[in-house]
Amino acid sequence: MSRPDTRRTRRGGHTPDPERGAGTVLALGLGLLVVLAAVLIALLSQSAAMAFRAAAAADLAALGAADAARGIAPGEPCAVAAEVAHRNGARVLSCAEGAGSTVQVRTELEVRTPLGAATGLARAGPPP
Repeated sequence: MSRPDTRRTRRGGHTPDPERGAGTVLALGLGLLVVLAAVLIALLSQSAAMAFRAAAAADLAALGAADAARGIAPGEPCAVAAEVAHRNGARVLSCAEGAGSTVQVRTELEVRTPLGAATGLARAGPPP
């Protein structure tokens, strides 16, 4: 013989359960955590890509400036560096000519990321 259920029921015949809905809240919390992690990964990936672009712009600007310093290309080295950087979506923060026709260029991308500006630094000169 079965025992009768002595728990009180609410209207509609449902029994009150303090754990009711806990799975939904847990699932929503985990879903939010996954979305936040995906956004963080996307931001970090974007920052890494922008850093590579800034470094490439600095490399190309330094190479162009070094060619101008050696007389291979026409123009003043830092002006050539500024033009090359501009064509690559960056601006020159500093340009310094060194000994032996070497040039050091620091660039910053014109587009800023939510995590800050992406900068690049490169030095170029004649082959050894």
